[in-house]
Amino acid sequence: MQDRIKYWKGIEELENTPEFEKHAHNEFPEFLPINGAEGGESASSGKTHRRDFLKLLGFSMAAVSLASCEAPVRKAIPYLNKPVDVEPGVANWYASTFYQGGDYNSILVKTREARPIKIEPNPSSGLTPLGTSPKAQGSLLGLYDTNRLRYPLIAGKEAKWEDVDNQIKSRLANVNGKVAFVSSTIISPSTKKLIDEFGSRFGNFEHVTFDVNSASGLLQANGGVIPGYDFSKANIIVGINADFLGTWVAPVPFAKQYIETRKINPDNPAMSRHYQFETILSLTGSNADVRVPIKPSEEAALVSALHNAVTGGGSASGTAVDAKLLTSVVKDLQANKGKALVVCGSNDPGVQELVKAINTAIGAEGATIDTAAPYYVKQGNDAAMLRLIEEMNAGSIGAVFFYNANPVYNHPLAARVASGLQKVGLKVSFADRVDETAKLADFVTPDHHYLESWNDFEPKRGFLSISQPVISPIFTTRQMQDSLLAWSNQSTDFYEYMRSNWRTVISGNFNEGWEKAVHDGVLENGTSLLKVSAPATTAPSGIRKVQPSAIEAVVYEKVAMGAGGENSNNPWLQELPDPVSKATWGNYVAMPRLMAEEMGVRQDDVLKVTFANNESIELPALIQPGQANGTVAIAMGFGRDLDAMPVAKGLGANAYSIATVNNGAVLYTSGVKLEKTNATSPIAQTQTHHTVMGRIVVQENTFANYKENPKEVTEYVRIATHEGPVKPATISLWDDYEYKNHHWGMVIDLNSCIGCGACTMSCNVENNIPVVGKAEVLMRREMHWMRIDRYYSAKEHEPKDYAEMEHPADNPTVIFQPMLCQHCNHAPCETVCPVAATMHSSEGINQMAYNRCVGTRYCANNCPYKVRRFNWFAYANNDKFGFNEPMNNDLGKMVLNPDVTVRGRGVMEKCSFCVQRVQLGKLEAKRENRRPKDGEIVTACAQSCPTEAIVFGDMKDPESRISKILARQQGERAFHVLEELNVQPNITYLTKIRNLA
Repeated sequence: MQDRIKYWKGIEELENTPEFEKHAHNEFPEFLPINGAEGGESASSGKTHRRDFLKLLGFSMAAVSLASCEAPVRKAIPYLNKPVDVEPGVANWYASTFYQGGDYNSILVKTREARPIKIEPNPSSGLTPLGTSPKAQGSLLGLYDTNRLRYPLIAGKEAKWEDVDNQIKSRLANVNGKVAFVSSTIISPSTKKLIDEFGSRFGNFEHVTFDVNSASGLLQANGGVIPGYDFSKANIIVGINADFLGTWVAPVPFAKQYIETRKINPDNPAMSRHYQFETILSLTGSNADVRVPIKPSEEAALVSALHNAVTGGGSASGTAVDAKLLTSVVKDLQANKGKALVVCGSNDPGVQELVKAINTAIGAEGATIDTAAPYYVKQGNDAAMLRLIEEMNAGSIGAVFFYNANPVYNHPLAARVASGLQKVGLKVSFADRVDETAKLADFVTPDHHYLESWNDFEPKRGFLSISQPVISPIFTTRQMQDSLLAWSNQSTDFYEYMRSNWRTVISGNFNEGWEKAVHDGVLENGTSLLKVSAPATTAPSGIRKVQPSAIEAVVYEKVAMGAGGENSNNPWLQELPDPVSKATWGNYVAMPRLMAEEMGVRQDDVLKVTFANNESIELPALIQPGQANGTVAIAMGFGRDLDAMPVAKGLGANAYSIATVNNGAVLYTSGVKLEKTNATSPIAQTQTHHTVMGRIVVQENTFANYKENPKEVTEYVRIATHEGPVKPATISLWDDYEYKNHHWGMVIDLNSCIGCGACTMSCNVENNIPVVGKAEVLMRREMHWMRIDRYYSAKEHEPKDYAEMEHPADNPTVIFQPMLCQHCNHAPCETVCPVAATMHSSEGINQMAYNRCVGTRYCANNCPYKVRRFNWFAYANNDKFGFNEPMNNDLGKMVLNPDVTVRGRGVMEKCSFCVQRVQLGKLEAKRENRRPKDGEIVTACAQSCPTEAIVFGDMKDPESRISKILARQQGERAFHVLEELNVQPNITYLTKIRNLA
């Protein structure tokens, strides 16, 4: 009998055939050269057995999900004496702390078989009990980065720690001149104390705090600390170039506070009003009720006008801002004394003095500003750093240490820093790799990753936290603090040093109190350890206005990338879209539409930007709605050219030298000249459609309308039949499912979603979602299971035709909408899959059987939400993708979650509602002979959200939070996306409400 015809073949069966290689080369010539040319081997060449990695690590069978990890088996070592706290297949959790460039999170670290694999918020924290920042989530990958230094260096060559210690101690004993310790802001009380003690050995010592995106002006105006802002107590919020939800001061605590007054309670409707004046369209401005674009040169006049009107009773005039609007702002501030707050991101001390006076006049101090609990997350002293640079060039510095500081790259006077270092006798860097500053150092003594370290933190007065090592050091590195102790000839280590320092804040039995603090990760009994002194600077001599220019430029900090390039080698963060521009992999020149049309500039045209000091850079143009006309904006943290940062190499340009100095503080703004070049460079954006084109995809309304009639703020679809209009759900071609035990669903509150991207990053980490790189993003092949769609209001808000509906307004309102698989009860994808790879579970989850999938992509074509992703390559295992270097090696694969399969090439994948978490929660409840309790099972996206915009739960449980929300909001703000299709999603959205003036 003839063999049966085989209709379906998997990619693995076809990938080595000449036909496959020919087609692959045609589509991906940069990755797959034909005929075995260099770099053109098939993705499967040289493969070892798929279970090798499991054998190497001694994983349990529960980790079969790491099937595609490849590493040769050398020796499998079973547990002979198993550690007490390690159970194969069972996760351990440790409390710790993430802090970087002002971004603070008290966290819990999930480990599997002693490998950290996930970061979650620490609910014990009073400051950050909810959610994490994208940077905190992405920091995990840095632990496994093979580009980290594996040993100390002397003159650029590998050395032993004993030799390093002996030479440094010898040279310190004979140091001639001032000793300087340069660091970014340190909020560790024990570390600060240790640095002071280390410096006390020298006759002339200075600890200089250098923050790339500093708040030096704010510190000068407020006695050396950041005021204890509390947005949760403010009915009226006025922001002036302060991206407090994205990058300014403490975005995670601020986001939690901000949303407390923005969530709509049907029983007691109340909502804060937020005015935002800013140059770029920031994450914070995108969430404002009323947003006004201003040029940098207009900022000081605006603050002066508000100050005069609020404190002197005059009119808010003399600015480029509409006088009627400013009058409304002043009336709101005065009518809400004690319940209003003004914040400003200016680094000019004179401007900040006026803002402080405004807050005093409106009764903010002691109300919306907690004067007893200031923030310590920013302590940078620009004037001290500028003075140090001149002292180095004068030859008066004998030794300098750099800790979390890289001024040769990210200081506006980088060239002066480099020339000054040539005149310093002893230069030591604690960098984890050979960065721009470490290249010029005599010694590089690499610090541990923070997940390998002990440390303490006090981000706000009275809020203490601890970080502890959750893994043994991977390389031969040493914690900076232990290096200082060794060079001070102390026999103790930093752990004992820190314990000793904490004896003053733990009452009763110290050992018990210490163990509890380490277990909880926090100690918040009102005591303080951190010593912060006011900057030694003279009082501001009034406002020095930014000079108007034909084209004014600002350099800003991106939400995920940070200010100083610390995350440049992190592909997770490089591929996370900017919340507003949706751009990835590099920076660009953002400019408004009107300005671009006047100059004849189109998106992706390369522009030459010349600064006031005649330095120039070239970057592509991005047309950015909402940006002040006559301005351009460039993100900081790009333009690296380091072998130790292969991910960042060739991405964007360095714009730090644009800065000017006012009142001893660095301002990242100045006039520039723009010239068109003949080149183009495509910007990799994950979203290129900007409006909803009149469709019911997202919904919004005003708070006034909501208070008048909450049942009229959401538009519901009706279909006309011969019996009259009916809801689509009443007409169906499908049989309805009967959910007998659980019915999982999700509610997403568009009023609470600020668009920060923490959910996307958390989903990526939890579900082993690969990075694909700029070339693939340009081909619309990003793999993110969860995206945040950003929609602008259409041109002029009242478009006359579809052509205008497609274009954003020049100053649009913005809505963020998290979009993931909707887990439809009548799922279109399920009906078209020829091999039943996508199917419906008995609990309402649309799930994938990856082994069945043959890659027809019918399901993606039939999905109205476009949330399914096709794995064009085995991205995580393919070394042809150089940007994946931190992940495509044996060490990098340690970050993978063993509970989630690593998908191979040719497979469709999508959101699974974190089914691995659902199953774990059900099993643990079954073991205790009960149903899962509401809140025990939380998806990664919901757990990482700092504003609780996402609620996941069992809709069959009438006492669950999701059931109560749906019962309360049904007929008011609850709606389904594209409801007219009647696919009956298990995800419900709540209408966006704006509190307009």
